[in-house]
Amino acid sequence: MELDLSPLWLSLKVAGTATVATFFMGIFAAYRMLGDRGRWRSLLEGILISPLILPPTVVGFLLLLLFGKNGPLGQLMESFDFTIIFTWYAGVVAAIVVSFPLMYKTALGAFEQIDSSLLHVARTLGASERRIFWQILLPLAMPGLVAGVTLAFARALGEFGATLMLAGNIPGETQTMPMAIYFAVEAGDMGLAWLWAIAIMAISLSGLMVVNLWQQHYEEKRQRSDGGLLEANEPVNRGGKRTEPARLGQWINPPLSNTATGLFVTIEKQLANFKLDIAFTALPETLGILGGSGSGKSMTLRCIAGVETPTKGRIVLNGRTLFDAGKRINLPSHKRHVSLVFQNYALFPHMTVAQNIAFGLQRLPKTLRRQRVSQQLASVQLQGLGDRYPHQLSGGQQQRVALARALATEPEALLLDEPFSALDTHLRSQMEQQLMETLSTYPGITLFVTHNLEEAYRLCGMLMVMSGGSAIAYGSKHQIFEHPKTVRVAQLTGCKNFSRVVVQGSGFVEATDWGITLQVLEAIPDRLTDIGIRAHQISIMPAPDSDNTYPCWLAATSETPHRMTLFLKFNTAPTDAQDYHVQAEVFKEKWHAIKDQPFPWAVQLDPARLILMVD
Repeated sequence: MELDLSPLWLSLKVAGTATVATFFMGIFAAYRMLGDRGRWRSLLEGILISPLILPPTVVGFLLLLLFGKNGPLGQLMESFDFTIIFTWYAGVVAAIVVSFPLMYKTALGAFEQIDSSLLHVARTLGASERRIFWQILLPLAMPGLVAGVTLAFARALGEFGATLMLAGNIPGETQTMPMAIYFAVEAGDMGLAWLWAIAIMAISLSGLMVVNLWQQHYEEKRQRSDGGLLEANEPVNRGGKRTEPARLGQWINPPLSNTATGLFVTIEKQLANFKLDIAFTALPETLGILGGSGSGKSMTLRCIAGVETPTKGRIVLNGRTLFDAGKRINLPSHKRHVSLVFQNYALFPHMTVAQNIAFGLQRLPKTLRRQRVSQQLASVQLQGLGDRYPHQLSGGQQQRVALARALATEPEALLLDEPFSALDTHLRSQMEQQLMETLSTYPGITLFVTHNLEEAYRLCGMLMVMSGGSAIAYGSKHQIFEHPKTVRVAQLTGCKNFSRVVVQGSGFVEATDWGITLQVLEAIPDRLTDIGIRAHQISIMPAPDSDNTYPCWLAATSETPHRMTLFLKFNTAPTDAQDYHVQAEVFKEKWHAIKDQPFPWAVQLDPARLILMVD
């Protein structure tokens, strides 16, 4: 008797058609659910994956109610003289429904594995959501999507219960291989049942093996591309001569300006741990935003870039309103002319260096685009590396590519979110020099977020200090560091020595925590509460007749490669290492000169260096 192969061809037709439909439906649903944190997400996701947990016969019964003669869709199709019940179309519908959850969950997982900063930075580079989907999200998620397609196809190929309920078992028309197995067993034809079972297993396992081999080959190809690469190509300082980076070329598009030049920010946003409530103005210069972790520095940049949306307030850049809660204005990131450089640089891993830099230049003609890319590569000393991928670069090179990419679009504002945090000390110093040189020719506004005091002082002319979501100080770096008005500002700018004070008279205060009376030169504020002095401004063994000089004993020391921190107590010897009043920092040469001197030492708190603060 000749073998009827119709179950094989019918199964492949049904499963193939269902997989194609499931691919697009699953990706669409996953994309729509990506980032959705609404109250109905759990309910909606439960509905989407319910065919995965419900018995197939229940799924088939529900489909029959929907597509049957008395069902809403069944009646609608009947008005067009069409029905899918007991046709191969019904098998496709059943296969789509039961395989969809696998495609959806796999696609969602693949999308969620992609670093969200890649999507955010693409938006700040002017990319639309459609372009981000096709050029960033889809290519990076492709390995996961291929796996999802394979699983969905295998599930559609093996569907039985729902198909039987909706399509029935009509040989040559709706009898797929799973149903052929079932009815062959019922008829006692175990050989035929084994044949179809082996066919299903062979097709499904072959697909899985092909996908696994492809993913393995993909990973090996990437690892091979890492071999034999330069570890670094950083500018080197030798013989007192620094390699000078090339300057940026002329800016083609000057910053837009309608009524005023500058960035004006007044925003509020309620967060989990604190409330961001910030107001400041930045002019075309480098403004450093200094503060501890969780102070709201990065969130401020994200709100300006349009990555996050404030609850209240306004953001105006060069006369253009980027955000106004009252007027319901909220320009998307790609229309703000603002570039954001993330801590991890957020380079697109599937694009070359040149493609990364050119990503925001799609509106330029190809010739001008290539010129701009070459210009930016030269400006950051990466000539000849345009064909490399980000994983083939050192950390310093990646940082420079991110900076070049951000500047290539000629933004009105450049937002740098701790760009040196991932670099070691040596590379950090080199990148600081590179950034200073680059920013010297940048005509726009730069906001530089950092928690590194020395970094902020070297790179920024103006500083804003943040704490608990608010700005607690704003001014020139000299003003902020030399004359902090509050203890918190002094702490955030590196001061370690504080004492409560009581005013004793004109020009004198008692430092109650230190047990000494001090002469001060600065005018005493009305609500003076604290006095402080920086550790490196304490003098040990000054001239005998110096003002504010007191006997001190050493409680403990702490060593760094070049300096010593001395923990000192005034007037009496300490009882243990924790019994001290102030910390003093001295170079090791000074330490070697004084360490063998008998106690008490003479220690001066210079009246001109004392910091007067209020709560």
